[in-house]
Amino acid sequence: MSLAQQPKTNLLDALFGQARLKLYGWLSLATQIGIVVTGGAVRLTGSGLGCPTWPRCTEDSYVSTPEMGFHGVIEFGNRLLTFVLLIVAILTFITVLRARKQRKGLLLPSIGLGLGIILQAVIGGITVLTGLNSWVVGLHFLVSGALIALASLLVWRIYSPKTEIVSELGHLTRWPLIVTGTLAIIAGVIVTGAGPHAGDANTPRNGLDLEIWQHYHSYPAYAMTGLMAVALISQWLLHRSFTVSVRALSIGLAIAISQAILGVIQARTGVPALLVGVHMFGAALTCSAIAFQALALKRRY
Repeated sequence: MSLAQQPKTNLLDALFGQARLKLYGWLSLATQIGIVVTGGAVRLTGSGLGCPTWPRCTEDSYVSTPEMGFHGVIEFGNRLLTFVLLIVAILTFITVLRARKQRKGLLLPSIGLGLGIILQAVIGGITVLTGLNSWVVGLHFLVSGALIALASLLVWRIYSPKTEIVSELGHLTRWPLIVTGTLAIIAGVIVTGAGPHAGDANTPRNGLDLEIWQHYHSYPAYAMTGLMAVALISQWLLHRSFTVSVRALSIGLAIAISQAILGVIQARTGVPALLVGVHMFGAALTCSAIAFQALALKRRY
């Protein structure tokens, strides 16, 4: 190798070497969760139509203007974060592509994340063009939940944890946990559409009874929490140590209990915006926790 080639090779390894896989995996997960939080900030501050059209922010500008004020800045900032996600996805894809012979199972999740980001940009545009229709907003969040789960799968495969024995009871809870968790998240999206925080003062809600749907949301959430507790106890009794599955289940259970407490406080205090924002962050963490727990309980030998 010539001296002229050496710096180029070092730069490629610095940006796209296998040592960067863990960094890009966690960045993929963190940014997917982050855009849920910023999207929540857009809605909870009433900035959903801060940029009233798409893909431009106004008919004449791709960026927010001073006349749009605070709401324009918040909405445009959320749009900009999409480009951050896309850059992370490209870095991840190139790194995975270069390591594909040594590291299996990473290519499809990395491609899925890139395509999902583009899909989310389109759905985000439709959200604006439909005047923040609550069902489209809900779809926007559900796709984010799927991408968070996909990023969690990528992180799991990057680390390639050793297989461990999974108890019969723990394994039996795996699919019920996935199903109840998914139902809780979907019901939560519907509750959001019935609640007071629409993203704009003139946006209509979905017309469903908020109090009733809060109960519909809580039932699968409590079931999911119970299943996590059962799986955790069974795995702890089997291993008596903090194995991968025990750690994943412990973190997931802590998140689920926190979400339950927060949900009750929200319902009894009139659904204040700040608590809704924290609850949305918790919902994003829950999507990741469910994915990690499902992966931890999959291996059964």
